[in-house]
Amino acid sequence: MAIDLHTHSSFSDGSDTPDELLERAAALRLTSVGLTDHDTLEGIPEARIAAERRGIELIPGTELSLEYPRGGMHLVVLWLEPEHGPLQDRLAELRRGRDGRNARIVERLDELGLPVELDEVLAEAGEGSVGRPHIAAVLVRHGYVDSMEQAFDEYLGNDRKAYVARERLEPRQAIQLARASGGVPILAHPHTLRIDNRFEMADLLVELRAHGLVGIECHYGSYPADGRSGLVALADRFGLLPSGGSDYHGSYKADVALGVGRAGIAVPDSILDDLRHFAVPA
Repeated sequence: MAIDLHTHSSFSDGSDTPDELLERAAALRLTSVGLTDHDTLEGIPEARIAAERRGIELIPGTELSLEYPRGGMHLVVLWLEPEHGPLQDRLAELRRGRDGRNARIVERLDELGLPVELDEVLAEAGEGSVGRPHIAAVLVRHGYVDSMEQAFDEYLGNDRKAYVARERLEPRQAIQLARASGGVPILAHPHTLRIDNRFEMADLLVELRAHGLVGIECHYGSYPADGRSGLVALADRFGLLPSGGSDYHGSYKADVALGVGRAGIAVPDSILDDLRHFAVPA
């Protein structure tokens, strides 16, 4: 049976509510779904109810953007419960930092002649954590850009005209907080690290594993079959476990489908038991 351990809902930067996401998962006959909204666990209670109603295993989690000098390093943390804990409490602080960052982005857009109201961005996000995709959606609605992709390419992407950096956890700190909170840390979509040298990748994986990294996202939504098998071999070589998911965001990434991503992946449920072994019950 197929699973999806990397999805996003309207509580961060996805367009589907948790209930809608689980409804789609049921239609696709997924047996387990990981909800991994960015820097928040607020969607987990709704998702849990929706999953129980449909006979799907919900794996609570989050996705963290980490401080990394050359590319994008992201950490998916699975089996992280929405309650007090070392990482959970740190997430609350990071969300407050996001709020200030969003206000500064809106100010920069105004300076660039693209006025939007912060209240409109908040309304776009609904109950969830506000992020750049919500600002991008507002820019599209105002006709300032033709698409979400253009909004990021010209204004909101890293080092673009309206980009504002935000506070991020360092990899070692994030992994250690995740393990101390009972979660299972997974290095997400490793291609965004922008590491082409295999020796450099080896050094990084050895270092991260020493701090408690459990797995690598090998079955990622845009990876072809040979790329996935190569990452599984890499994980095995360094004593890490394979994980995977679509990185589904609903209409905010319309070309990424739940369960299969862009490349028609099928994440096997056989990987769950090994990953679950590292989860510490709250």
